[in-house]
Amino acid sequence: MIILRSIGLFLLAAVAEIGGAWLVWQGLREHKGWLWVGAGVIALGLYGFVATLQPDPHFGRILAAYGGIFVAGSLAWAMIVDGFRPDRWDVLGALICLAGVIVIMYAPRSES
Repeated sequence: MIILRSIGLFLLAAVAEIGGAWLVWQGLREHKGWLWVGAGVIALGLYGFVATLQPDPHFGRILAAYGGIFVAGSLAWAMIVDGFRPDRWDVLGALICLAGVIVIMYAPRSES
């Protein structure tokens, strides 16, 4: 159950961070305005709070593992929202990153 909670939090964090960055991009680069930028800044702030809900107490581990989620999530976001078509190297890279997430977060550890 803890692993499912952790995965759910990683997915929520990805939506907040990637969505927030996308909103800022849209507001500035696509000239949609400051309301979009403001919404993006709020979403990016929410990402920071979501990360604190992870069950693992180590900030470095959480942030390192989230990096892999961010890579895969960014490609998924781009596919769904922007119609981006990743090539096989994008997909392979994302899978390697997700394998890293599994090792970093869910490998058995002895508590020291």
